[in-house]
This record gives sequence, structure tokens and C-alpha cells, in this order.
Amino acid sequence: MRSLQDRFHRSYLPRNGELVRRREFGFSLLEMMIVVAILIIVASISFISLQPMMRNAHVDSAYDTTLMALRNYRSKAITERKRYIVTFTAPRTITISYWGVAVPVNPAPVVVQTLTLPTDIQFMVQAGMPNAVATTPDNFGTGNIPIDFGQGLGAGGLNYVMFVPDGSAQDLIGNFNSGVVYVGLTGNLFSMRAVSVFGTTGRVRGWRLYPQGGGAQWSQQ
Repeated sequence: MRSLQDRFHRSYLPRNGELVRRREFGFSLLEMMIVVAILIIVASISFISLQPMMRNAHVDSAYDTTLMALRNYRSKAITERKRYIVTFTAPRTITISYWGVAVPVNPAPVVVQTLTLPTDIQFMVQAGMPNAVATTPDNFGTGNIPIDFGQGLGAGGLNYVMFVPDGSAQDLIGNFNSGVVYVGLTGNLFSMRAVSVFGTTGRVRGWRLYPQGGGAQWSQQ
């Protein structure tokens, strides 16, 4: 015969069905809210810490797009024996046009590609950039015009270069066309990049702005 104490303990033990039902409840609502809150905080911290990296990636992407547009279409002009016009339009558009040759009148240029820089990047200049001729990329301009081709043809300020089959960069009437275009992130001086074109040879160079002696200096990439 079971003792009174044994009966008492058995009466307060959960039966099998009751134990299973209790296990099925899982996390409480409060526990779930705590977990979600922790995940949101971690995600927010990660997002904030990644912002500088994302901005730098956008600047690098814009610089690479600008540099390669000029280099690629210079190469195409040589290999295809054609004329390509690369036009820069503020704030962030690059348009490439093919300009055929015909007699007695050349046809209108035909757009073959349009490129757009990331939305937080644009063709621009910023306070603090070197502004003496001897300190600008390839000594073109004075660092105060974002798109500054037409160097040696007057005041500069043209927004395009045309590559021709001999590889040189010209304006629309056949003059050699040198210059530079600047790209960067507003409010971030050392995000600035530049691409220069030397008219007689069509040479394309990339540049980056670095801190130097309390100021800033362009360095070829």
C-alpha cells in the first residue's frame, strides 16, 4: 500500500500530457521582444559603422567609371578608326556619342552609351583643393571648375573631349583638347578624385587628393 507521503508527491507531479503542453509554449512574448530589440540594435550599429566604407566605395566606383569611359573610348577610336565624343554633364552623367564622317556634311552625333555616377557622388570642386596651375592634375586649369576641358584653347570650361583615330583628344573643329574632370562627395575634401586628358596624345591619367603638410596635394594613381 502506498504511503500518504507518496500519494501527496504524485498528486503534484505534472502528467505526461500536461508536461508536453507546457513545453509547446516556447518563448514568452517578452523574451521575443528582447531578442528583436537586440537584433535591431546590432543591425543599426553595423549599418552606421559601414557608412564610411559605403561612401568610399561609391567614390571609387564613380572614379573608375569616369576613368574607364575615357580610356575605353579612346581605345575604340583607335581600333575602330572612328570618332567618339565623351561628354560630362553635371551633376553625374557621362554620355558617349559616335560622330560619323560624310561628304559634304557630317551626320549628327549618335549616342551610344550613357553612364550615371552613384547618387551621392557628383562632378564638383571643393574648398581646400589646390588652386594654382602648378598644383593641379597635369597643370590643367586652376581647380575651380568641375569639368574643365578646352585647356590651351582659351578660357577652358568645355564639357567634352573627342577621341579620333590617331588617339588624340580634340574639340569639334580639330584643335587639341586637354583638360580635367573632378569627382567627389560633398563635404569630404579627401574623397576627391580627378581624371586628366592630354590632347596631343590622348593620354588619360587618374588622380587622388591626399593630405599634405596641412593642405592637400594631387597624386597620380
